[in-house]
Amino acid sequence: MADKGLEKELKPGRHMLYMEWYSKDPGGLFMKVNRYLYSAQSQYQRIDIFEAPFYGRVFSLDGITMTTEIDEFMYHEMLVHVPMFMHPNPKKVLVIGGGDGGSIREVLKHPSVEKAVMCEIDELVVRAAMEYLPYTASKLTDPRVELVYEDGAKFVRQFKNEFDVIIIDSTDPTAGEGGHLFTLDFYKACNEALKEDGILCAQTEGMTYDYEWGSTAYKRIKANFPLVKMYLGFMPTYPGGIWSYTYASKAGIDPVKDFNPDKVKNFREPLRYYNEEIHIAAFALPNFVKKYIEE
Repeated sequence: MADKGLEKELKPGRHMLYMEWYSKDPGGLFMKVNRYLYSAQSQYQRIDIFEAPFYGRVFSLDGITMTTEIDEFMYHEMLVHVPMFMHPNPKKVLVIGGGDGGSIREVLKHPSVEKAVMCEIDELVVRAAMEYLPYTASKLTDPRVELVYEDGAKFVRQFKNEFDVIIIDSTDPTAGEGGHLFTLDFYKACNEALKEDGILCAQTEGMTYDYEWGSTAYKRIKANFPLVKMYLGFMPTYPGGIWSYTYASKAGIDPVKDFNPDKVKNFREPLRYYNEEIHIAAFALPNFVKKYIEE
């Protein structure tokens, strides 16, 4: 039985802490917890959702932060809108991973989209997001969305010349089932599943603590596409605060030279991070990042 005196002294946000240790263990992220909303162990990973005083609702897999309510839009907008604005007419889109629903939400802001398939290996993640993460999962029940609960690396092999855009919103390669979405064969299958003018975009990790994974993913994508470029965006609650994304085009559509800023300026849906200036600037890489991906 709990001590009533002690119970009165415990205050949400002061005595409960969430701590994430980065993969190389140089440090990590910690935040106060007001209350836990959901915790479960699926066949693939541990899922936690809680409320934090500053960050709002926080979604974690295997102790690694996936989204926070305060900054998830930075990640999802940069991952989705760069490839979506570069495709001339994206009608059919495949999102691999992304069980929280944030990427689908951003994809459906584009009026040309007729169908968006989300392939997420863990159905429990999607169910939890629908119940506890309304800010990311708001469009998962849209009639244009098809939800598939399979291994994305296997699912994409079923298709040839099928999708206009493929977005890889994977977990970290060191967490859960994320590693199989970083292989050479997987990127090859994605290339084959795209139409001739198809575009792929993948989250490729941070370029500070885990730069090896970002560099490896970039090189493996480059081995499968004629035009590949990395770009960066701020992501405060991810390790290092700078996140990398890799853009690839089957038809050689250059995300800088062929970019039309008017498409973004005339976009009617609300965007909180991405804009036409950010699009161009994101492809200007620091020297240390250039070194990592060129080595």
